[in-house]
Amino acid sequence: MLDPPGSARSLGEILALASGLAWAVAVVLFRVSGRSIHPVGLNLGKNVLGLVMIVPTLLLLGEPLAPLVPASATGLLLLSGVLGIAVSDTLFFHALNRLGASLTAIVDCFYSPFVIALSFVLLGERLTLVQLAGAGLVISAILTVTKEGKLEKIDRRDLALGILYGILAMFFVALGIVMVKPVLGTVSVFWATLVRMAGGTAALALLLPVLRNRRAVLAPLFDRRNWKALVPAAFFGAYLSLILWTGGMKYAKASVAAVLNQLNTIFIVIIAAVFLKERLTGWKILAVVLAFVGAYLASKPF
Repeated sequence: MLDPPGSARSLGEILALASGLAWAVAVVLFRVSGRSIHPVGLNLGKNVLGLVMIVPTLLLLGEPLAPLVPASATGLLLLSGVLGIAVSDTLFFHALNRLGASLTAIVDCFYSPFVIALSFVLLGERLTLVQLAGAGLVISAILTVTKEGKLEKIDRRDLALGILYGILAMFFVALGIVMVKPVLGTVSVFWATLVRMAGGTAALALLLPVLRNRRAVLAPLFDRRNWKALVPAAFFGAYLSLILWTGGMKYAKASVAAVLNQLNTIFIVIIAAVFLKERLTGWKILAVVLAFVGAYLASKPF
């Protein structure tokens, strides 16, 4: 596979980094929303709001809502949305409810290694030993979660489930984006975002009728008191960060973009400490340092 020109790679890396910052803001807001909204309802609500925002964006940019794109590419983007938005984000919100924002951010360090591994298998991308060492440092940050969970006296079952949900969420989001990496080079970033979001929203809508507690899932979405956090969370998490994230994956190597995305760990831990009053302990600081150094090394073209 040919690498994109240097200017395009630089743009992709900037978009990937900006996506991490936008997602960090969204995670803190989702943490607030998740206290009163079920994970499935929260995921559905933020996707619907995201669609409400992305459709006018395409119209303002003069981009067609139904461009001439091969059905196979459209289908792949829809499947990517099911895996990376419907499945992954629901699992992510379950983890967020159990672990809190900062510990979930540390568990999410599995995202970049999953992307690197899947890029190796599916895209044939290659990394240097230094870049692989950086990915290893990112993975090592997960070792702090068990220790920190005990210090914060999180129930053992919640800790185990939170970690499991977080790891599975990162696998599915990584698979969802790597599988469409070749397609992203042939379509608009905004249209790709729309289709992926539509796929995720449709999957959640089809799931609702089989949920026994669907009324409890949907009711909080109609409570205006919950909109104060949900609306800005959807803007940062289902609109801005998703567009930036897709752009980063389109223009940069998937493995490099993923590690730059991973810097959201730093942003989340800091923002959660300031606004959610989550403790900033030595173990969390160690995890942040490991993630930052690992992300830096893995993104360098040595």
